Formats: sequence, structure tokens, C-alpha cells
Amino acid sequence: MKLPVRLLRIVAGGMFGVVALTASQSALAQAQANRTANASQVERGKYLAQAGDCIACHTVPGKPIFSGNRALPTPFGTLYAPNITPDPKTGLGRWTATEFYNMMHTGRGRDGTLLYPAMPFANYTKVTREDSDAIFAYLRSVPPVAQENRPHELRFPYNNRSLLIGWRTLYFQEGEYVPDKSKSVEWNRGAYLVQGLGHCSMCHTPINALGGSSEAKAFQGGLIPMQNWYAPSLTSNREAGLGEWEIKDIMDLLQVGVSHRGVVYGPMAEVTYNSLQHLSDDDVRAMAVYLKSLPDRETSMPPNQLPNTPESVQVFSEGRRVYEAKCAVCHGAEGRGMPPHYPPLANNQSIEMESAVNPIRMVLNGGYPPGTRKNPMPYGMPPFAQELSDVEVAAVVSYIRTAWGNHGKPVTPREANALRSATME
Repeated sequence: MKLPVRLLRIVAGGMFGVVALTASQSALAQAQANRTANASQVERGKYLAQAGDCIACHTVPGKPIFSGNRALPTPFGTLYAPNITPDPKTGLGRWTATEFYNMMHTGRGRDGTLLYPAMPFANYTKVTREDSDAIFAYLRSVPPVAQENRPHELRFPYNNRSLLIGWRTLYFQEGEYVPDKSKSVEWNRGAYLVQGLGHCSMCHTPINALGGSSEAKAFQGGLIPMQNWYAPSLTSNREAGLGEWEIKDIMDLLQVGVSHRGVVYGPMAEVTYNSLQHLSDDDVRAMAVYLKSLPDRETSMPPNQLPNTPESVQVFSEGRRVYEAKCAVCHGAEGRGMPPHYPPLANNQSIEMESAVNPIRMVLNGGYPPGTRKNPMPYGMPPFAQELSDVEVAAVVSYIRTAWGNHGKPVTPREANALRSATME
């Protein structure tokens, strides 16, 4: 039986409509899936940017996020972090994901310009392409800010970028992180974060006169240039080595800012505030597992360094007087503190370290641990620079470094005076 032509047209049109509707629904579903995937990538990128603490350098406090021009003082002059918002003229608006990955991986700009190592590309080279793409997707999602990048102000000859070729030859090894198959997945995750995005070695490895660091001395601690804070060794249980710590105490220190073993101050407080508090418990635990595994390269404890002379006895007595008047109410007569709010000073690694910079600065400037989501209202320490003389500061720091079985060295009034004018940032 033949169907009328009109009916055939209706049937054919209906079938075409069904096909078109199905195709349209498929396209909509694919578009929705792409949006979901993109949103997921952006959210992942935000998390990774926090892990990398990008905001610390690329955002001037009070200014739009990632708009750049924050001053980064160095022994060679002042660098200014660039605008990394998606503005097409002054930011990353015309960059591709591949160009961004190449910058992270090789330490070269979009046009091949060698980057100064204040940008931690020696660490970021370990970041995977997938993670780099996620960070780039996130940076593309933030509001664009049209702000020209301020030129660096470096002294001659450090303003000659060609010299960076020599620096890179000595101190830069390109390559993504390679997992250690003999270690657990958790350990490798921690190593990836600590060595890569976390760029912990930037502060916790000694920096030489060329602004470089040796892999052989990784995590052995050192004075942070221009900031006058000492980043303790992570490989010495006399300093900040964590081999004797419980995993929970390490996690609390990193993520909360306070633990029963210590408190973060100075630059590390900023790292916890901007970065570590935002990481998942699993990632912070992985970092703790890796850090705890770092070998202790210095196990012997030196004898008490306070000489038994009339002068040292007088310093000890004066230090005890200041301590009892200013410090004991929180830290206790025997230096046991009231953890986690008031840290113990007896048997405290940060007090006994070879460098006395940090305890001197804490007495002079005081400070607060960061307010974090797990500890939004931390207890702090008031400054005593206006109340105590250099002699009194030196005496009380010498006292807490040698009392209660502590094995630190005494300090001099000259050391205290030298840190009175140290930058507060």
C-alpha cells in the first residue's frame, strides 16, 4: 500500500525532528559536561595555586588578587612580581596553557626570556602538565586587571639576564617529579608537594652569595635573605627536624599554625595562612609523612654553652629576672608553657638552634600565629622592643636558650641591637 505523499512528508519531517532533537540534546549534554569539567579544573587549579602560595608574591596586600607589582627585595636589588590575571595586555590573557607550562617547567617567559629565580621554577619544574593546566585555568578565571608590570630595579651586573645562563647551569635541573617506587603513594604525594608546589627548599636550604642552593644541602636551613628570619633545618632534630614528632603534631603545625610541639611565626605564619590551611587533611598528612622521613644529619647534642664566669652568672641572673617579670606568666616558671596556646620553651628546638635570630626577633617584635580555619583566634605574644634594652633582650634570650636543660648559646647585646631595625614583613 502506498502512503500519500503528504503523509510521507509528515513522517519524514517527524523523523528528522526526532534526529535533530536528539542531536541537540546530545550537544547540550556535551556542553554541560564540558562546563562541569572546566569548573572542576578551575576549582582544582585554585587549590593548587593555594598549595603553591602564588598570592604571596603576586598580590600586593589590599590590591586585586594576582595583579602583581609586589616588591621582592633581594641582595641584588628589588624584583617586582608580574601581573598574572587574564588581562590581555598586562597579564596572561594571550598566553596558552602550553606556554604557561613551559614557563613553569623551564623558567622561561612566553618569549623565551630567562626568569629570575625569585620565581621558584627550580621547584615548579616538578609540577605535572595536568596540574599546570589546572592552575592556568584558574588564573584565567579570576577578574582581569589592567596594570602594567613594574620594571625590576637590580644593580649592575645583576640586571643582565644573560648571567642567568651560568646560574641555571649551576643550580637548575629541569624535569617533572619522578615518584620513588620504593616509597608509598602517600610519601610520594608529600614529596611532590614539598619539593614542587610547596617550594619549601626556597627558605629551608642555605642560599649562597649567588642566590643559589645546593641539592646536597637541601633542607639544611639558613637565614632568609633580606627578611632576617632563620628557616631552620628540616634534617636536624636539633632544629626543626621532625623525626621525633608525631604525625598529628606536624600536621597541626603546618595546617593550624600551632601544635603541642611548636608554633609558626614570621614568614612561615604567612605560608600557613595563605597556603597550608587550605590543603586537605590527606595532603597535609602526606607532607608530614615525607618531612618526618627526612634523615637526621646531626644527632649529637652539644654541651651547655654558657661558661661559668662571673659575667655569665650575671647575665643568667639578669635574664631570669626579666623572664620572671615578662615571660613566666604565659610560658611558666620552668618554661613548660601551656600548649598549644603558649608554647613550651624548655627543650624547644627553635630556642636551641645555632642561630638566635628567631628568639631575638620574637622578644623584640612579638607576633601572632596565623588565624586559620581550625584556629581562628590564636593567642599571640606582645612585643618588648619598647620596654627592654639591648642588654635585657640579650640576657633574657640567653637565659631561655640555656635554662631548663636547653643547649643553646648565649647572645650579645650587639646581636639584639642589629635586629631592632629588621623588616617586619
